[in-house]
Amino acid sequence: MQFMKVNIRGWRRYVRWFSAVAVAGVCLVSTAADRARDLGIPFEGTPGQLNAITDVAGVQVGHCTLIMGNGELVIGEGPVRTGVTAILPRGKHFEPVFAAFETLNGNGEMTGTTWVEESGLLEEPVLLTNTHSVGAVYEASIHWRRKTKYHDADDAFGWASLPVVAETWDGRLNDIHGHHVRQEHVFQALNDAKGGAVAEGNVGGGTGMVCHRFKAGIGTSSRVLENGYTLGTLVQANYGKREDLTIGGVRLGHLIDGREMVMNGLEPIGSGHSIIVIIATDAPLLPHQLKRVARRAGLGIGRTGGFGANSSGDLFLAFSTAPLGEAAQHGLRQVGMLDNDQLDPFFQSTVQSVEESVINALVAAETMTGINHNTVYRLPVDQVMVLLKKFGRLP
Repeated sequence: MQFMKVNIRGWRRYVRWFSAVAVAGVCLVSTAADRARDLGIPFEGTPGQLNAITDVAGVQVGHCTLIMGNGELVIGEGPVRTGVTAILPRGKHFEPVFAAFETLNGNGEMTGTTWVEESGLLEEPVLLTNTHSVGAVYEASIHWRRKTKYHDADDAFGWASLPVVAETWDGRLNDIHGHHVRQEHVFQALNDAKGGAVAEGNVGGGTGMVCHRFKAGIGTSSRVLENGYTLGTLVQANYGKREDLTIGGVRLGHLIDGREMVMNGLEPIGSGHSIIVIIATDAPLLPHQLKRVARRAGLGIGRTGGFGANSSGDLFLAFSTAPLGEAAQHGLRQVGMLDNDQLDPFFQSTVQSVEESVINALVAAETMTGINHNTVYRLPVDQVMVLLKKFGRLP
């Protein structure tokens, strides 16, 4: 099957096109749709110019979205509703950054984090995909590094790598056993990664994902702190019970009328299915401080109604793009750091930004039909706005 790249202006235009055409093996690139803050949904904190993880200078994001086929599931053939999202902390060259890993509930996978925890460094791009494509994406990342000369060719260690690949489970809509994510798709997500606005919703690794039983996927947000530093988050949201959905401080999922998921087949028992959170900041934070920041991602998830269910993989990675400094005599490297008593604004910004990223994923995503005609509906924003007004969260 030949895969190709299609550029489309506006997500809704893509949805109309998709509704009219049987899409055959398309690696899609889409622009962002409506965003929660633009609709008037209230959030705390001051966002950056883009309100995205790319507000942190140097961070690049790319997607490859795979949509193919319709109808009954035929393993290995489709329907396909999946993809890859790439986050590059310092662009397309080797430049390690301080980082840390944390988890709320560990029923999931993020490879490479043993070395992140041991060394305090992130040396790789971060890649997000579906549960059964972790191996393919891992291997493709190694090939990409070598082909693009990500490492200095004279660096003996350039031949060794421990890719960072995280997953959530998209088997409600996608032929997840079909292993449709291949090397060329990973290459495209990495090669297309750039700064600027980030597409959200049914894109990249988030293509087949579901959050609080509404269509979701990729979401992003940022905060500019009073001390001048920036913090941004990107989520791949795929968790939660409908009745727990909370927006603007109002628990309203159980009050939304209709839009129940249509599942024509077995669905795994449990209220989980996972979320990946990537946190970036330009502040000079050391690994132990970044771990404390990463830990606060769970509080942002809690604001939306998530609680780290038994079947959920809630995995968080935080990194700082602040330069590590040059090695001097005897290998001495001098780096700056903020005092611990200056971390509270970063904790608050993480909570705020994760919450908004999740809601952005829900607002941007569109209704999707996948395997066996399973259908997950978009969040009915009109009902949400009425409910927020009813409970005093909107004028």
